[in-house]
Amino acid sequence: QVQLVESGGGLVQTGDSLRLSCAASGRTFNKFAMAWFRQGPAKEREFVAAISEAARNTLYADSVKGRFTISRDNAKNTMWLQMNSLEPEDTAVYYCAALVGSDIYNVLAYDYWGQGTQVIVSS
Repeated sequence: QVQLVESGGGLVQTGDSLRLSCAASGRTFNKFAMAWFRQGPAKEREFVAAISEAARNTLYADSVKGRFTISRDNAKNTMWLQMNSLEPEDTAVYYCAALVGSDIYNVLAYDYWGQGTQVIVSS
């Protein structure tokens, strides 16, 4: 079992940066692949980025590649999403999620979710 709590969202302007954090409880954090998803207004939840259990591998959606960086520190039970060059299209609630399996891109495959943190990018 793991509980996830996101933080770091806010209101920013186009071109600004934000760093989201996902704090996990429990001692099994390093057994989960972790990911960020987001859900914009009137949109389905979509994959943003993922990182493997030992942080050896990362994946990004094409829409954020080169602007966002996912990272984790298993000793701190924490994952981050550094978001640079933010655009209005990045406006969404951002969720962190934990995965036991391997279906990285499938929102339905994730076992645990945080409550989300709102990011609003004004033009």
